[in-house]
Order: sequence, then C-alpha cells, then structure tokens
Amino acid sequence: MLIKINPLNPQSRLIQKAVDILTRGGIVVYPTDTIYGIGCDILNKKAIERIYQLKQRNKNKPFSFICSDLKNISHYAKVSNYAYKTMRRLLPGPYTFILEGSKLVPKIMLTKRKTAGIRVPDHKICLELVKGLGNPIITTSATMPDGSIVNDASLVHDVFRNRIDLVIDGDISPGLPSSVISLIDDVPEVIRKGAGDVSIFE
Repeated sequence: MLIKINPLNPQSRLIQKAVDILTRGGIVVYPTDTIYGIGCDILNKKAIERIYQLKQRNKNKPFSFICSDLKNISHYAKVSNYAYKTMRRLLPGPYTFILEGSKLVPKIMLTKRKTAGIRVPDHKICLELVKGLGNPIITTSATMPDGSIVNDASLVHDVFRNRIDLVIDGDISPGLPSSVISLIDDVPEVIRKGAGDVSIFE
C-alpha cells in the first residue's frame, strides 16, 4: 500500500493509519531528512526479524532507531551532560548518535558493547509516527538490492511490493545518509561522514 502524506503538515488521519500498522507489527517505509527509511516498532521482535530478513543483514549488526526528541532519547540511552549539549545543538537533524543503550532497549537492538544508534530526523512525518506509536521506530535505509539509495517512494514501493505493509510518500528525499557520530565516554568520533556538518567533531 502506498499513501501520500504532506511532509510539512502531515494529515493526522493518515499518520494514524500508519501507526495502526506499526502497532500490529507491520513494516513501514517512511521519508526522513536524509533517505527513505524502513521501520517497525522497536518493541516488536517479530517485526524486527522481518526487517533483518528483508535487508539480509547479520543479526550482530543492530539497526538504529528514531526517537521523537531529546527527552525521548533519555529514556532509551544514557545521556551525559556533554552528549545532551552536543545533541541539543544538532537535533533534529541528519545525524545518528551512538550512545550506551538503557534497559528499555531490546537486546536485539544493542551491540555487544551495549551501544545503540539513535536519530531525531528533521522530518515531521517520521517524528509524528514515533509520537503516535509511543515507542521509537527502527530506521534502516530503503536501498535497492544492489545497495544503491532510493529517494523516491513509488520506486521503493515497486522494489519491495508485498514484503512491506505500507510505503509513505513524503516527496523526494535528499538521498544522502546521515552522519554517524559516537559519543561513547564523551569522546566524539565520526564513524561516517554523510549529510550534516561534522567539522565540530574533527
């Protein structure tokens, strides 16, 4: 199913439709401020396993997840004063921060070092999904089988067809992945340069 949602002023009826699918353990493709993401409820293990299968990804490589704001992040990660100040300057935005996960994060979502990748994208649609669901949602890029990035919802829909439950068309995404920054032990480390300025960490 493909539905179009206004990216600047998301229609609450359509957001609720997507939230209902997530609540039932469905998989949804949604726009972000970087690329289209594939996601599900972070607390639904079956849905997470479906995404691992879909992406043919090793279970030792956990997915990142989206929180609705900084306050929401503090439930799911240990946030030091330094991490809080850093994230407050840059979020919402095209960054994934690596932090130590809290007890609320399912084990399947944590690395061996108990860390997790957390995003707060500057995009109303995915933030409304998280707020509506009441839990973070997984985020992994909606890429083609050859690994190339897709930034058009109808193309994503054609590629994945029956393997996902809903594709949200929220216009063309910029098509650049997020920058990934580790804030473990208050030592910033740029893991991946993507969208977003990382010069303050270099």
